[in-house]
Parts: sequence; C-alpha cells; structure tokens
Amino acid sequence: MTKSEDLCHSERSEESPEILRFAQDDSYIETRNLTLSYRGKRAFERISLSLDRGSLTALIGPSGCGKTSFLSCLNRLTDLIPGCRVDGKITIGGEDIRNPKINVTRLRRRVGMIFQKPNPFPISIRKNLELPLKECCRLGKTEMEQRIESVLRSVNLWDEVKDRLNTSALALSGGQQQRLCMARALALDPEVLLMDEPCSALDPISSGIVEDLIAGLREHYTVLIVTHNLAQARRIADNVALFWVQDGVGRLVEYSGAKQIFESPEQEVTAAYINGIRG
Repeated sequence: MTKSEDLCHSERSEESPEILRFAQDDSYIETRNLTLSYRGKRAFERISLSLDRGSLTALIGPSGCGKTSFLSCLNRLTDLIPGCRVDGKITIGGEDIRNPKINVTRLRRRVGMIFQKPNPFPISIRKNLELPLKECCRLGKTEMEQRIESVLRSVNLWDEVKDRLNTSALALSGGQQQRLCMARALALDPEVLLMDEPCSALDPISSGIVEDLIAGLREHYTVLIVTHNLAQARRIADNVALFWVQDGVGRLVEYSGAKQIFESPEQEVTAAYINGIRG
C-alpha cells in the first residue's frame, strides 16, 4: 500500500470534494502575486513561487522580511490573525486553497506545521499522538498502537521513549520534544511540511539529529523550511528563496537551485547576504 493510499478509511469516506488529496503535478505549490498585510501594513508583497513535488526549499533572509508570514499563508494560519489580509493566489496540486469552500481543518492536516520552539501538549507522549489521530481517524486499539510506533520510528524516537509512553512529553529533552512534534504532524499523513526554524532552539547535537531527519523527508513530502543557518540551507535544500526588505516591504529577491544560489547568485544582494556582507 502506498503512502497516499494509507489513509484512515473514515477520513476517505467523509472527505470534502473541495479538499481531496492534492493532484500529482510536478509544479506542486504555486503562489502568484501573493501579498500579506497586517492591519494595513504590508509584511510582503507580490511573491510568486513555483515549488516541485518532493522538493525541499529553504527560505532565507534577514529577520522581518516575511518568511514566516509566507509559510503561514500556505495552511491558512493567517485566518486566525485579526487584521490580517491575504491577496493573490495559492494553489497546491492545482487546488485553490483560498477558495472559501475548502475545509480548512483538513487543509491543515495535509499541510503540517513545525514551529521554531517545540510545542508538545502538556500530556503524555502517547496522548500527544492519540489526540490528533482520534480527531481525524477511526482507528482500533491495535491500529492506533501501530500508527504511534510507526511515526515515532520515523523520527528515530521510538527506542528512546517506548518504555515511557505514558509519561509527560514535557519531560523530554528539547530535541526529543521537537521530534515528537514532527511525529505528531506526520501521524496525520500530510503531503506538505512547513518548518519555521525547527532547529534554532536546539543544542548542536539535537539540531544535527533533527536536520538529518528533515533532509530525509524529501523522499515522502514537499518541505519548506525557514532557516537563518545558511550552512544548513546549503546542506539540505534543493532550492533556496531569498527574501529581503525593500522600501519597508518583504520581497522575493532570488529563487533558484541551492547550488546556484550559493555558488553563482544572480543578484548582488544575494551574493552579499551569502558572503556575510549584508543582513
């Protein structure tokens, strides 16, 4: 059974036709003239990007240029921010995710989010995974246990926690907590993973473990990661997008393959940022 076929039967039968599994297009995520404003002040404007299925794209640039805000548009977390306005077009697998008929809850299952600071629920490790699964799937006890073990193994956490699944997730180390949050997102069988500086709050060893996991995710997911660590972006990214503030507004300055961005960028500002001269 393929990953796309391995869905909860209940979710397949209840799925809204407006948010079925995304199409298998190579050009998988597209934004066109995407602009976001907070209470009338533009965070970024006119961002047009086309991302391939199964690619890992790093969003780089100085703080305040709109990278995290851009991520938030892709699973409509922006809907939860008072005074936030989004203009332009976003499609994922050909689906217009700004269509008001789309079931946003199901969209967010398809487009998972990993935040900068690990945010496990203040309950047991087991319940951190059971809770979202119970919300979306009708799984028997055996199936639930198998799913929990599977996702914990996928983030290399099973051997570390299998004997203490009923203890508080808050007792885990920072790196373990972040991997648990990754497992929680993966449990819902997403197609896209959005990551907002997932290693920045971790010690170097934990950061390396999480980075290696992220690098391996491209085999199964389309990944976008915000990072200020240029060495990390160079190591793991297929493509890199440089955001920059121009005239007080975030803009996309350059988008290309990671090799070109780091070795022969087209824009002067990209070269200056990569070489530590600006930003």
